[in-house]
Amino acid sequence: MIPRGIHHVGVAVVDLEQAVDTYVGLLGGTVEHQASLAVQGVEAVSVLLGSGRIELLAPTGEDTPVGRFLARRGPGMHHVAYEVGDVAEALAGLRAAGARLVDEEPRAGLFGLQVAFVHPDAVHGVLTEVVSHG
Repeated sequence: MIPRGIHHVGVAVVDLEQAVDTYVGLLGGTVEHQASLAVQGVEAVSVLLGSGRIELLAPTGEDTPVGRFLARRGPGMHHVAYEVGDVAEALAGLRAAGARLVDEEPRAGLFGLQVAFVHPDAVHGVLTEVVSHG
């Protein structure tokens, strides 16, 4: 797997509106997208900052991946997402290299992306996401 680059950094937040205000008002970002993904139990806002992108994630409940993350670690960096040409191909390469995967198959992610997660144990403690535009 050779990523095209970092697609976004995911940040877990308790108050989505307050976080958007911070990233837009304090850091000069621009809201790119906002969406809910019931399957993942998350409300998300993508904020463009210069040539980069931050994905602000607020849980829809305590018993969701981001809800459990916040309970254990508090707000902060949740994951790094790398853009790839094809998520299924990237997963096959990661699997062949012996990486522990969270997702065995690509799934629909936020903002129309195909996504899959790689377990933090495979990438030195960082939850890693591979994403593509379809």
